[in-house]
Amino acid sequence: MGDADGRDFSASLTLSPELIEAGRLLFARPCEFFHGAQNISQLPVSDAPEVAFAGRSNVGKSSLINALTGQKSLARASSEPGRTKQLNFFELGGRLVLVDMPGYGYAKAAKSVKEDWQGMMFDYLRGRPNLRRVVLLLDARVETKASDREVMDLFDKAAINFQVVLTKCDDVKPKAEEARYREVAAEMSRHPAAHPVVLPTSSQTGRGIPELRAELAAFAEEPAN
Repeated sequence: MGDADGRDFSASLTLSPELIEAGRLLFARPCEFFHGAQNISQLPVSDAPEVAFAGRSNVGKSSLINALTGQKSLARASSEPGRTKQLNFFELGGRLVLVDMPGYGYAKAAKSVKEDWQGMMFDYLRGRPNLRRVVLLLDARVETKASDREVMDLFDKAAINFQVVLTKCDDVKPKAEEARYREVAAEMSRHPAAHPVVLPTSSQTGRGIPELRAELAAFAEEPAN
C-alpha cells in the first residue's frame, strides 16, 4: 500500500541487531523528569533533541514511556483522564529528551479546554526546532476517532514528522489487529507528515519496545568521549 510520494504504509519494520542494541543501550541510561510546562512561555531553553509522545486519554501513553525506559513509575497516568494539562520533559542519559504531551479526546472536557490544548500543542510543535518526531499512540482495540484525525491534521500543519504506534496489541486477536493495522495505514497515507511505518506494541508483553527504542535512538546525540 503506497501513496503518491512512494511511501509504503504497509511496510513492516526490519531493524538490524546493531540498531536494536543501540536502542537498548540508550534506554538503559538513567531517565529523569526535569521540567513541566503549562504554557509556551514555560518551555525549557534547550537544543537537545526531543521526541514527544501524544495520544488520547487512556491510550496507554504513560505505560509505554515506562516500558521504554524500564521504569515502572517514571510517567504517571492521571487518576482523572484529561486532567493533566502540561508538557512533561524527561532527560534520557544526556542524549535525548522525551516529552509527555497532555492527553486529548477526553469526552467530558469542555470545548474551551480542547481549544486550549490544540493552541498550546500547535505553538509547541511549530516553535520547537529541536523536536525531531512525535510518536502518536493509537489504541489497537478501537477505531480511529475524529480527535485523532484532528491531531494528525495539526501535525501536518506544523510540518512535524509523526509516527503512529499501536498500543495494547496484547488485548486484540490477530485478525482484529490486522484489520486495525490496515485501517491506520490507510489513514496515514493521507497525511504528508506521517512516517511510513506503523508499529504495533504492548507495554505488557514488551512487543515492539526494542524496535521503538531503536527508532528513537536515531535522534539521540552522540555520547561524549
